[in-house]
Amino acid sequence: MKILSKAALRGRAAALVGPAALLGTFGLAAPAAQAADAAPTAQAAPTAQAAQTAPAAPAAHAGPALASAPAPEPPRFADGFGLTVVSQPNWADDKGRTFVFTVKSAEVPVYDAMRDQVPGEHVVMVTLPAGYDGAADSRYPVLYNLHGRGDLPNATWNQTIPERATDGVPLITVTPNGGGHGWYTNWVNPGSRGRQNWETFHLDQVIPFIDANLKTVPAKEGRAIAGHSMGGFGAFRYAEARPDLFSYVGSFSGGLDLQDPAQRAAVVGSGFLPDSGTPLVEPDAIFGPPVWPLDQVWNERSPAQNVGALRGMGIAMYSGDGGDLTDNPIQAVFEKGARGTAVTTAANLAKAGIPYRFADYGDGSTWAEGCTGKHAQEPCLQADMNDFVKLIAKRLTRS
Repeated sequence: MKILSKAALRGRAAALVGPAALLGTFGLAAPAAQAADAAPTAQAAPTAQAAQTAPAAPAAHAGPALASAPAPEPPRFADGFGLTVVSQPNWADDKGRTFVFTVKSAEVPVYDAMRDQVPGEHVVMVTLPAGYDGAADSRYPVLYNLHGRGDLPNATWNQTIPERATDGVPLITVTPNGGGHGWYTNWVNPGSRGRQNWETFHLDQVIPFIDANLKTVPAKEGRAIAGHSMGGFGAFRYAEARPDLFSYVGSFSGGLDLQDPAQRAAVVGSGFLPDSGTPLVEPDAIFGPPVWPLDQVWNERSPAQNVGALRGMGIAMYSGDGGDLTDNPIQAVFEKGARGTAVTTAANLAKAGIPYRFADYGDGSTWAEGCTGKHAQEPCLQADMNDFVKLIAKRLTRS
């Protein structure tokens, strides 16, 4: 067998990089108005839109308004499971539902930081159900929500989408840092960065840490996992790697097929995009060489071809078809590609006799107002999350 040099591998990989690096990747985090490098984070002041929709002040004849009670203090976290707390939870706003905290981990000691990130610190955002503080004896199921490429865990829409979807639902939502191009896996060749063990960080550290510090149902029956784009890949990847941890998995326009050349280009290309984090990433850093016959890891970690591990789990996938290709064509092409990977995954699930739900909503016109079937549209993602939360609320255990 001919052994390819690293230079030769880079040459072959370059063929994968061009279109993806120029256009972005399937893992694009947010529409232009909410891209991670432009969107306010959860610590930021309320946006102008929020101010416009806030209730008007009472009329003069209505009498003085009653002051609302301040939110109780957020939970305090203790170090453990390999995580060191850098900053304790702080409420994202005065509603007292969502807080952010920061930890360090030796599994990902330094990562390729994006704007407003500290390379060795991991922000985690948590949304609690209403009444959490007063329900002393209650324990709640948890949804792990994985963000997309170039997105931040504490971006505004990673707060508002779960808050709306879980309004009145006894469910905790946790959005951990996944890096701008971490791809929810233990990297094969991280190089001088040191460990980039994102899978170990999330599954062996974050999950037990959350169970130890919050009132969760600390079992498979009390956990679901889902994500958008790169995060949809991560959700399926984690559920297949550790089916003992989750009872439901969901993908919102995730790139699920690492045997698809376009998806490989998306992964490789994400490492060449500064808005996903710097320094940039070698083509073989994350999953190893992306070309045959050295692509074993790509094949082993491809969700679409390893669905057997999901048997007995609830499964849901959501995707549009890009809609009108002349309207925001880049987002349309991303979504069309992501849908293709969902179609492949659905076919493999059906062949294996594993039940699943696939909301294949086309141009979005029948899915949600304002959804036109593009890859990173908030109305589409809100409808995805709303539907998924309804599904898991019927299945997850609360005590």
